Amino acid sequence: MLTGNQQQLWVYPIKGVRGIQVQSARLGPQGLQHDRRFMLCKFGESGELKKIQLSEFPQCGLFATEIVGDKIQVKYLTPEEPLVPWQPAQDNVLHVPIEPDHKDLKKADINLHQSLVTAYRMGPAYDAWFTACFGFDTALIFIGDGRRPVLGTFSPKAQDPHPSWLTQLLSYIFGSSTEDDWLAFSDCAPYLFATEESLNNVRARLPSSGVDMQAMRPNIVLDGEAAWDEDYWAQLSINGVHKVALTKNCNRCTSLNVDYTTGRTAQGERGTVLKKLMSDRRVDAGLKYSPVFGRYGFLTSGPDNNAIVSIGDNVEVTERRTERTVWDWPLKDSNVSRYYRSSSGAKANLPIALSVWLTFAALLGLLPCWLLLA
Repeated sequence: MLTGNQQQLWVYPIKGVRGIQVQSARLGPQGLQHDRRFMLCKFGESGELKKIQLSEFPQCGLFATEIVGDKIQVKYLTPEEPLVPWQPAQDNVLHVPIEPDHKDLKKADINLHQSLVTAYRMGPAYDAWFTACFGFDTALIFIGDGRRPVLGTFSPKAQDPHPSWLTQLLSYIFGSSTEDDWLAFSDCAPYLFATEESLNNVRARLPSSGVDMQAMRPNIVLDGEAAWDEDYWAQLSINGVHKVALTKNCNRCTSLNVDYTTGRTAQGERGTVLKKLMSDRRVDAGLKYSPVFGRYGFLTSGPDNNAIVSIGDNVEVTERRTERTVWDWPLKDSNVSRYYRSSSGAKANLPIALSVWLTFAALLGLLPCWLLLA
């Protein structure tokens, strides 16, 4: 099996804005420590909170972050051609606590790709700073103790993405033997892996433009054997002890075309990255109009699932697939949007759910009706 090394580690404390390249980071089930615990939202016509993402708001690229002590420092990098009128707040550095005490924060319901969560608004001071920089009302959101469900079959624990009503009922009554995977504000999985070789392939398509790994927004960058080999990776082993299941390929959007220095779609060749990949990288039958770059992963095992990994650590591909995986996250199907439900929560409702089960069983003739009257 292919053996390589970690070349880059990236953490994105606030979803959508610039990431931080680090030398080491702590592994966890929800990603590298501090990754995507915050996100930005705008307000819809009815006052609902709607996600701000780089593909729709390229000005997100103007926000630089740095972790200093127990704070995230955020700076707004005003471009040569400003996007909004100047305000004094734009020159200030915003200090965001890495782990805010959320017990007194206002709750907020968030829909991120049909994966619902009740999170927390950081408050007026933070909202005002981002509002001054974006030029429209903005809210900074903290995940806190919220958990987003993993949809489709992205989780390595997932079975049938469309279970029967009976399967769902049994799951509701008895729960599952293990806790379901869950997410903070990462899109579809806790980890995104990419390789230097695949980026070099992209660079070769745009010889007069510099495309760096920041544009691809991975968490862990590896040196590989050949470009796009990662499409078929099924499992990685980090330092021989931490296992990562790779479940889906990452289908890309217009965020690849963003110029982080202007906060706009890049001009010229640099603004055609997505188009250049369209020719031969639309290889996912589940999202056939989006080219693939990178692979999503979930940490599945390790001594404590909470160890430090560093640049240069050994990574081995321990399992491969013969065919590419197929995307099945219901990005726009509001009929399947849902909140996370822990298995312990289901078991807590056992008396009520068991009564429902017995009723259904009797109606189906599986139990004599007199048992319901006993």
